[in-house]
This record gives sequence, C-alpha cells and structure tokens, in this order.
Amino acid sequence: MAESRKVTSSPVATPIRTIQTSKQHFELKINGRTIRSAETSQVAILEAATEEFATHGFCGARVDTIALRAKTNKRMLYHYFTDKSGLYVAVLERVFEKILVAENGLNLSSKEPIEGLRELVLFLWNYFLSHQEFVLILSSENQLKAQYIKQSKKIPLIHAHFAEGLSDVIRRGCEKGVFRADVDPVQIHLTILSMSFYYINNQHTIAVNFKQDLFSPEMVQSWGEHMVATTLAAVMFPGVATPGG
Repeated sequence: MAESRKVTSSPVATPIRTIQTSKQHFELKINGRTIRSAETSQVAILEAATEEFATHGFCGARVDTIALRAKTNKRMLYHYFTDKSGLYVAVLERVFEKILVAENGLNLSSKEPIEGLRELVLFLWNYFLSHQEFVLILSSENQLKAQYIKQSKKIPLIHAHFAEGLSDVIRRGCEKGVFRADVDPVQIHLTILSMSFYYINNQHTIAVNFKQDLFSPEMVQSWGEHMVATTLAAVMFPGVATPGG
C-alpha cells in the first residue's frame, strides 16, 4: 500500500511594511527598502543640508555628505534644488520661516507693550540658544556679503513680517506714553540681535578669557534678563524704573 504524503505549501513571503504619515508626508518601508513622499525627501535633504552648512559654511559644505545624511542621492537632490546654491538658498529660507512661525505663536498684539517687548527679547534669546544653526548659517552668509539672501524672494517678505511685530509693540508703547517717541525699531532689533549673536558666536573665546561657563542655566538666565533690561532701558524714559528692575 502506497504511503500517503502530506503536502505542505511553502510559506509565501509577505512584505514587511512600516508606514509613518502626517498631513503632508509619508514614509513606507517594504522589506528594508524605504519609499518616501516627495515632501519627506525634501525635508530630509533640507535638514541634512542645514546641519552641513551650519557646520562648514557654504564653501566647506559637501553635497555628497548632505545626500548621504539624507539617505538619498545627488540626482534626487539636484532634482529638487537644481544645484548647491539652490539648496543653500532653500536652507536660508527655511531657517527664516521656522523662526517666523515660532514668533507668531507669541501673539504680541494682545500683550501690553512692556510685557510684549520683554517676551519678544526672551523668546529670541532662547530661540537662538536652541537653534544655533540659525546663528551659524547667518554668520556664514554675512561672510559671503549676503550673496544668497539677495537671491531669495521669500526672505525679505519674512523679515518684513517679523520686523512689523517689533514695530507694532514699540508703536503701541509710544502711543501709551510708556516708550519714548524717538525710539527707532531698527536700532532695537539690532540691539537684541547683537547681544544674542555676539554671545553665541564668541562663546568659546569668552569662556576661556573670562573663565565662565556661558551655558550654565544661571548664566543663560542672567544674560537673558540683562538683554531685557538693556532693551527696555533703550526705549523707556530716563529715570523710569523698568519692571523687575
């Protein structure tokens, strides 16, 4: 009698899928291969490029390194951004867009002028501390004499919108009689940026020369309050005590 055999079918390999989604982006992994939406690929390239340009400047940054960090290739990078210069301009626009979005969350128009100015100063100080790539990339762009910012149509609009927020706070302060009528918003803007950028750009030499840990919580808070006091003193009438001063 013939022995019956039980036939078992070979298991069919099924793709292992991992999907990450958001409103604009998706990432699909099938058996170790990653497929991204165009938006996700562009964001990955921009994030890698931001780190590379912040670390090495425009001239020292390498497109090969950016593509490797973004887990893509140069062909795809050039498809989105044309060339290294186009990518650099896109990075500049993105870092400006991010700070504008964050600043809009302050809702300065609803604040009293002194409170609003104080909040704006501390916001900028803390933003620059936690996003030093903004400071580094802008410093690099200044070494290039703003060559690439001049090529952007977005950045002047972003900056104008941001500057209007500060101007509105100062204008309302003047109307209420708490700020002097001759205050120049541009000078106040420069005062805030100067105190922030000098501190961050020169952190290493200052730390050695003054034997200070510039990024201890106490020092960071103290410098932020100094920035507030300096800025308020620049806009208020002489002899008027500043809040908390």
